[in-house]
Amino acid sequence: MDDRVSRRTEILTNHLLRRAQPLSPPFVLHPHRCLSYCPPELCNEFAFDAREMRRLMDGHNLEDRDWLFSIIVQSALFNRRERAGRIFVCPDYNQSMEQQREATMKRIGYLVERGVFRGWLTGEGPEEELRKLALHEVIGMYDHSLAVKLGVHYFLWGGAVKFLGTKRHHDKWLSATENYDMKGCFAMSELGHGSNVRGIETVTTYDSNTGEFVINTPCESGQKYWIGGAANHATHTIVFSQLTINGSNQGVHAFIAQIRDSDGNICRNIRIADCGHKTGLNGVDNGRIWFDNVRIPRENLLNSVADVSASGEYLSAIKNVDQRFAAFLAPLTSGRVTIAVSAVYMSKISLAIAIRYALTRRAFSITPNGPEVLLLDYPSHQRRLLPLLAKVYAMSFAANDLKMMYVKRTPSSNKAIHIISSAYKATFTWNNMRTLQECREACGGQGVKSENRVGHFMGEFDVQSTFEGDNNVLMQQICKALFAEYVACQKKNKPFSGLGLEHMNKPLPVIPSQLTSSTVRSSEFQIDLFHLRERDLLRRFSEEVSEHQSRGESKESAFILSYQLAEDLGRAFSERAILKTFMDAESTLPAGSLKNVLSQLRSLYAVISVDEDATFLRYGYLSTENASAVRKEVPKLCAELRPHALALVSSFGIPDAFLSPIAYNWVDSNSWSSQL
Repeated sequence: MDDRVSRRTEILTNHLLRRAQPLSPPFVLHPHRCLSYCPPELCNEFAFDAREMRRLMDGHNLEDRDWLFSIIVQSALFNRRERAGRIFVCPDYNQSMEQQREATMKRIGYLVERGVFRGWLTGEGPEEELRKLALHEVIGMYDHSLAVKLGVHYFLWGGAVKFLGTKRHHDKWLSATENYDMKGCFAMSELGHGSNVRGIETVTTYDSNTGEFVINTPCESGQKYWIGGAANHATHTIVFSQLTINGSNQGVHAFIAQIRDSDGNICRNIRIADCGHKTGLNGVDNGRIWFDNVRIPRENLLNSVADVSASGEYLSAIKNVDQRFAAFLAPLTSGRVTIAVSAVYMSKISLAIAIRYALTRRAFSITPNGPEVLLLDYPSHQRRLLPLLAKVYAMSFAANDLKMMYVKRTPSSNKAIHIISSAYKATFTWNNMRTLQECREACGGQGVKSENRVGHFMGEFDVQSTFEGDNNVLMQQICKALFAEYVACQKKNKPFSGLGLEHMNKPLPVIPSQLTSSTVRSSEFQIDLFHLRERDLLRRFSEEVSEHQSRGESKESAFILSYQLAEDLGRAFSERAILKTFMDAESTLPAGSLKNVLSQLRSLYAVISVDEDATFLRYGYLSTENASAVRKEVPKLCAELRPHALALVSSFGIPDAFLSPIAYNWVDSNSWSSQL
């Protein structure tokens, strides 16, 4: 006991008097200088033209994007702050929900004054639509709440007025919407029905005596729910409702209803409640709406698809109920397009931050007293981030292709756009959440800080997996469409055409019994393998659905029972379409360094997609030996792409201010002086 007391006394005395403890020879310590930040640009040369790569990646309206980047960075409204001599912009997530909503509205006003939304609804043609999409992408890179608030107003409310309405609606509403003189929202989802829009319970009847429609919420499950803009700011809404004419339900239709006056007072017979605090998107005032026999003029029916005469006669050139319903859902296509593209850009930001951090942050020495190793020089860290980088490149090309399809759409292409936008929306948003999680972990504790963005993005963007269509439901819809194509071609003995299914008309691809590295990296082999998977899964899915039907199951029940193959087929369709757009983009380039690095990225995208999907082994598309050969290419390609990592994320064209402090001098940005 006395020895322990003496020992403790000695330790405390030495500590208080700052005496050094004597060390025996095995414990000799060597002094190490403090860690310092070294810009990765000093030791990472660019082997290709990053500006040209950006042109390929962004695809359109680079000058417009840079103009809006500059507008945002220059204004104090966007929460400018300095860290280690650099300016960063990012919403202040320490604000209350009410403060975030107020900040969103102020930012919208600032952007309106600077003409950002010019032509968003009154402009015509692909060029105007591409400008709108480009600017909306930039806004989303700054703040998801701001992008969603604007998306609801311009793409959903405004898009519904433009595409479901006719001249009388355009003349009255489009300019006012574009100038933000009035504020619109989009009341489709209900407490009891989200993805199942056909089942919504809001009911609208027609009163021929007054020439008015009467909108009613018949039960609590029929209340409109999650309506962006409804809680505080929207003055008008598009109401999706069952339309009953003379006792006959004509299905879901869209109406314009005013919910607030110009002073912000809630209109008569309308009740509105706040959805409350959320895990993200707290700058958006999501609300709930009840309609208590609300009367609106007959002219407020959006009547490009169907109309009701003054006497109460139901009129529509589209006699098929399913086709009519599909026409009313057309505005949602723009929502899926913008969500899919947004997911790609958020993946870009998170990868740019995590990879730049990994190029300057060191951990552990592998030799005695040797320097610590850069995170990105560890093969395991390369394996975590670089396949995701390859995926975001692949998805960028696919997103650009989708946007071009959308802005050049025709009535005959709408079905294909619906299917492909659904596939990409699900695939890109799922991939984004996985990317955000991996990047958050790859940044360690720094990834948890809100100012470093990546961790906070997870709460902000998780909702993309379910709004504008639950991803799993969208994938099932895709498989139903593919099934219909397959059955029609089989019955009529006609070739496949559209949706990229033309490969089904060719002989079955033959996979070599023994794969070499050069074969695995061949684009011909990669697309053959993806074609083989897709056509076999489509055949299996169709046969399984048909088998269930032969046993007495309805078609809907047969689809539900075949959900496992539907999941596999939806993935196969999406990944094949993505690979094909990557190959098409690559094929436009002349030989050179840019094409070489894209070839490596395309191969990494292909092999990681194969390695992560069990169907290649489950159904025998690859032998175990060939699957192993594909897997071995993953670390090889990661190592080959490692020298290009900085150039590849720099090619995203994202301003420094839109990244975060750990993407740059994370030592100085965390210094004591930076906190003063």
